[in-house]
Amino acid sequence: MDIALPLEYDEKNLISACARRERWAQKVLYEEYYSKMMGVCLRYANTEDDALDILHEGFIKVFKYIKKYQPGTSLSAWIRRIMVNTAIDYYRKNIRRRTEDIEQAFDISSEEADAISQCTEKEILAAVQELSPAYRAVFNLYVLEGYSHKEIAEMLDITESTSRSNLVKARTKLKAMLSTRQYGYEED
Repeated sequence: MDIALPLEYDEKNLISACARRERWAQKVLYEEYYSKMMGVCLRYANTEDDALDILHEGFIKVFKYIKKYQPGTSLSAWIRRIMVNTAIDYYRKNIRRRTEDIEQAFDISSEEADAISQCTEKEILAAVQELSPAYRAVFNLYVLEGYSHKEIAEMLDITESTSRSNLVKARTKLKAMLSTRQYGYEED
């Protein structure tokens, strides 16, 4: 069987080829979006292996539902949404969530420069990955993806107050972890 690989392809042709399940097109799409989507998955995963599992599950869904993609919209945003939803599904399937009352949460403010501004991207990602799955999911969805607490509550099947509580606790833990890494001691 001879397969002709086009040297030039546009998004429409690439998506049509993916819809026809042509392996060359799937490979091109995967390679084009791998690094960006791996970054999304890493923010939700405990380890790089978990992120890779989420990424591969996500691309399976991308190829399964590529016919539903609406041309003219952002393909990158469409794939990203699938990856985020896949990460949430992964979270639901594999992790037992532990939630705590909002009354136990507290707000932290400081006049000092924040530790995050002095940390590398790898240090921040490592700290986010050390958060509990519940804290990490809420932090990512709220801070990085821009969802409201109401939307997060619906997605994760928790209350809005639990979402707020988990966000405060995630930020507190991140600040402590990053401060410790940056200065070698924990701030009080």
